[in-house]
This record gives sequence, C-alpha cells and structure tokens, in this order.
Amino acid sequence: MFGLFRRQDPCFRDEGSALLTRVRTARHGEVIRVRLSKSSEMSQVPGGYFVRKTLVGPESFDTAVLEVTTNRGHKVTRATVDGGELVPADAWE
Repeated sequence: MFGLFRRQDPCFRDEGSALLTRVRTARHGEVIRVRLSKSSEMSQVPGGYFVRKTLVGPESFDTAVLEVTTNRGHKVTRATVDGGELVPADAWE
C-alpha cells in the first residue's frame, strides 16, 4: 500500500480532473504543454491507469510520444517520452 501515498512526479501537476506536464522536443527544443484528462484519456490497467499521447509542436511540428502510467490515485509511477524529455514543473514559465 506504500504506492497509494506516493508523492506526485516532479514533472507533473495534478489539476483535479487532469494531469499537467510539459515536454521539450529533442529536435528543436520546443516546449509543448500537455493536459491529460483523467476521465477521458486514461485507460484503466491493473493497479492504475495508462495513457499514450502523440504530441506535435505547434511551431516546429516536432513530434514526441508521451507514455504515462499512474496508480489508482493518479500519482505518476512511470513516464517516458520518445522524441523529447519531460520538463520539471518548477521550471515552467
């Protein structure tokens, strides 16, 4: 039950109905704002939720694929980005 009380990943913010994050693309370094709806985008998996989202930078058209797994309390347990990297929440503008 330790995972039930885990802190949120420092690259994510919980907004109640959604998780917010930022992804910096590998190609041009464009920062893409991401909103993951807990109710409509996340699929239930054993022990929590999962979402895979393809991102496209509005300025550079860079692409990245974000995969996020959370526990039942929507705390991020795993997050990967193909084609970029997560930006820590304390570095957001």
